[in-house]
Amino acid sequence: MARPQASGLVAHGDVRMRARARARRLRRLAIVALSVAIAVPIATLALDSGSASRPVPVPAAERLLPAGPPSPTVLALLGSVRIHLPIEASRVTAIGYHAVGQGALELDPVGTQANAGLLTRIVNRFFGDGSGGVRYYLLGGETGPATAGLDVGAPVGTDVYAPVDGTVAAISDRIVSGAAHGVRIDIQPTGSPGLVVSVLNLSADEALSVGSTVARSKTKLGRVVDLSTVETSALARHTHDLGHHVHLEVHPTANLSLP
Repeated sequence: MARPQASGLVAHGDVRMRARARARRLRRLAIVALSVAIAVPIATLALDSGSASRPVPVPAAERLLPAGPPSPTVLALLGSVRIHLPIEASRVTAIGYHAVGQGALELDPVGTQANAGLLTRIVNRFFGDGSGGVRYYLLGGETGPATAGLDVGAPVGTDVYAPVDGTVAAISDRIVSGAAHGVRIDIQPTGSPGLVVSVLNLSADEALSVGSTVARSKTKLGRVVDLSTVETSALARHTHDLGHHVHLEVHPTANLSLP
């Protein structure tokens, strides 16, 4: 004989089964949504990383045209000293920091490290880092602070401008393998008599001399020279050329022997 309560028990069981099935579907949807949320930014960052390490090369014809002075853009900080972009932005192939030894001081980069870890890049993408769009690489190097040397890549012959306001303290040949290859220009920044900003891997502008007053992003110092025959540039890993660049360092005046 049929029991009156049986149909009620079956219906109640069906409800529970449907509830469990619905819960499983919701869990699967949540997992799929989470996977997509993780995969999309990772894929985007991977593409960005690839494009960052493969900058658009400057056409050969354009390399012969004067680029003009750069817009004031801070690349690095050292106390009250602001190191500005010395190359017009459209000519820059890559920006990198590396250790150089010889008492060069640690710079505080302004921008986003393009070869940072994946987690750091995800955080920067979603929460921002106040970089203003400047991207740089850490290149390794010698002993000392990892950000003591600043390389700004640009084609050979590109105009180089003063990275700080100040006075030219010295202009000397840069000796590599026993021969002069370009010059080193030492600038004493305005308001920071205890420091010297050194600019290397360039030929000096004829109008420049010791004692000259220079203005950041306005005064032409010279042009990028080719050192690829005497040294290998780590910046070349992130450019389409041999890593041609202008190099900057900051030293305490007391520790630097000026000619």
